[in-house]
Amino acid sequence: MSCHTAAVLEPLEPAPAPAGKKPRLRTVALIGPPNSGKSTLFNRLTGMRQKVANYPGVTVEHHSGRMKSIGRGDLTLIDLPGIYSLATYSEDARVAVDVLTGKMPGVPKPDCVLLVLDATHMNRQLMLAAPVFSIGLPTLVLLNMSDQMEQRGGKLDTLALARELGHPVALISASHGKGLEVIPEFLLQADDTLNTKLRPVQLPVLQSPAACRTWATQVTARTNYQSPASSRWTQRLDSVLLHRIAGPLIFLAVVFAVFQVVFTIGQPLSDGMGTLLTAAGAKAALLLPDTWLRLLVRDGLWNGVQSVLVFLPQILLLFLFIGVLEDSGYLARAALIADRVMRSIGLNGKAFIPLLSAYACAVPAIMATRTIENKRERIATILIAPFMTCSARLPIYTLIIAAFIPNRLFLGGVIGLRALVMIGLYALGFLAALLTAKLLNSSVMKASPAPFILELPQYRWPTVQSLALRLYDRGMLFLKKAGTVILGVSLLVWIFSVLPVHGGQFSDLTTSVIGRIGHFIEPVLRPLGFNWKIGIGLLCSIVAREVIVSTLGTLYGVDAATHSLGLQAALRHDMTLGGAIALVVFFAFAMQCTSTLAVVRRETNSWKFPAMQFAYMTTVAYVAALITNQVISRLF
Repeated sequence: MSCHTAAVLEPLEPAPAPAGKKPRLRTVALIGPPNSGKSTLFNRLTGMRQKVANYPGVTVEHHSGRMKSIGRGDLTLIDLPGIYSLATYSEDARVAVDVLTGKMPGVPKPDCVLLVLDATHMNRQLMLAAPVFSIGLPTLVLLNMSDQMEQRGGKLDTLALARELGHPVALISASHGKGLEVIPEFLLQADDTLNTKLRPVQLPVLQSPAACRTWATQVTARTNYQSPASSRWTQRLDSVLLHRIAGPLIFLAVVFAVFQVVFTIGQPLSDGMGTLLTAAGAKAALLLPDTWLRLLVRDGLWNGVQSVLVFLPQILLLFLFIGVLEDSGYLARAALIADRVMRSIGLNGKAFIPLLSAYACAVPAIMATRTIENKRERIATILIAPFMTCSARLPIYTLIIAAFIPNRLFLGGVIGLRALVMIGLYALGFLAALLTAKLLNSSVMKASPAPFILELPQYRWPTVQSLALRLYDRGMLFLKKAGTVILGVSLLVWIFSVLPVHGGQFSDLTTSVIGRIGHFIEPVLRPLGFNWKIGIGLLCSIVAREVIVSTLGTLYGVDAATHSLGLQAALRHDMTLGGAIALVVFFAFAMQCTSTLAVVRRETNSWKFPAMQFAYMTTVAYVAALITNQVISRLF
C-alpha cells in the first residue's frame, strides 16, 4: 500500500444553501468504465440537451450539457471517455487525467466528480475508483444497474463501502431513473461544505494494476459484497450464440435477416418518400417564375438533394437494427466470435470494435483505434477501416441494386436476390480489409500478438429512448450533410452544367464546362463500363461518397434525353449490367471521403499514410471494377 489518501464526506443530508451565498460549483465531471451505463445517466441528467465537440489538440470526442433535468441548470456536466484505467498509455486516459487535473486547454477544472460503476461487476469496476480518488476531488460513487443486481440475488452494504472508499456511495438505476435524487443532494452539500469533515483513506499503489486489483477485491470482501448470479437467460443464450460452430452461423443469419428487412420494408418507404419529394418539388417550382431561377431550384438543387434524401428510411432502418443488436449486448458477442478471425490476420480482437463502428462511419472508427495499445496494430487498423461498408455507401448501393437487380425471392420468400447482393458487397469490403491487414502484418506492420480482454454485458431489452436518440442523431447528421455538402455540390454541378452562356442561352450538357471535363476523363473510365457522367460523379464523390447520387440526379435531370425519367430509369438507359455492378464494386473499395483522409492525417500525424491509403484503395477499386465489368459483360 502507498500513502495516497482520499477524503470522505459525512452521510448526505440535504442542506439549504446559505442566503445570498453564490454556489461554488460550476463544473461536474462524469466518469466510468465502458458499458457501466454512463451515457444513459448523462442523458438523464442533461435531459439530452448536449453539445458534442473534440478536446483541443486531440481526437477524443466529448459531450457536455447543463444539468437542467435535476434542477441544476447552473452546472455543466462533462462526460469523460469510458475507460478502465487512468494509465496514460491510452489517449482516452490522458484526456481524462488532463480534464480532472485542470490541464486540458479550454476546459475548466471540475469541482467534483460523479463516478459511475456497474454494481453487478464490482470487483473489476472498483479498479478505476482508486486513481480517480487520488486526484483529490469530491466524488460521489454511483453504483448503476442496482435493479439488475437485486433481481439476480446480489447484495451490497453501501454504508460500509462508503467508509472503505472515503466517499459517499449510492445505488441507482440510470435506465429507470431510480435513486438519482442523491445527486442534487451531493451537489448541494459539496457547494456548502466543501473541504470540511475530512479523514484520510488508504489507497493502493496506483501504478500497479495488480495492487489496484487486490485492493478492489479486499474492499468488496470487507463490505460483504455478494456478486449477483449470472442471468439464466444470459447463460442459455451464450451457450448457443457463442458456440464455436453455431455462433458464427447465427451471426450470418442475423445479418441476412437485417438486410432482407431493410429492403422489404425500406424500399417501399423510400419509393413513397421519393414520390412525395417529387410532387413537392414540382409544386414548389410552379411558384417560381419560368426563368433560370426555376431551373436552378428544380434541376440544380431539388433534384440533387432529393436523389439522396429518398434513402433516409433505409438508412434509419439499418441503424435501428444495429442499435437493437448493440444495446441488447449481442454485438459484444460478435466481437468475441470475430477475435478468431482477427488473430488469423495478425490483429488483436480489439480491432474488431473500431472496424464494427466503421459500418456507421469511418471517421469515428479511426478515432476509436486509440484504445489499441500497440502502435503498429493501431496504424494497420486505421488503414483498413475505410474498407468497411459505411452508411455513405448505402445510397449508391441501393440505387444500383434497385435499378438493375430483379426482386427475386429464394427459400420460399425468406430472402431475396437484392438482399444477397447487398450482403455480398458488405462481405467484399470486409474481405478486402482482412486481406490488406494480412498483407500489412506480413510486411511493414508486423506486430507481436496481444491478449484480447472483453467484458460481456448481460443481455437486456433496448430502451425506446436510447434507440430514438440514436436514430435522431443519425437522421440529423444525414440531413445536415444533405443541407450543406450535398446541396453545395449539387449547386456547383448545375452551374458548370449550363456554362458558358452564349447569346443569353445556356450551353447544353455535352458542350458545358462539366461536359468537357467528363469527356476528357471518359477514356480512362470506359473500360469499366462508365460514361462521362459517372466520371463526374466519381470526381464529386471524393468530397463524400453519397454525393455521387445527387450529382447524377442533377446531370440526368439537366440532360434533355433523360429529363423526364427517374434516376433509376436514366441509369438503365445509359449503363449495362456489367458497368452497374462494376460501379458498386468500385465504391466497395475506393477511398471517396476527404473527412476520412483528414482524420487519418490527424491520427497518424503524417500525410504519408493517407496518401498511401488513397492510392492503394483507388488502384484496388479500379482493377476490381475493370475485372467485374469484363466478366459480367461476357456472361450476360
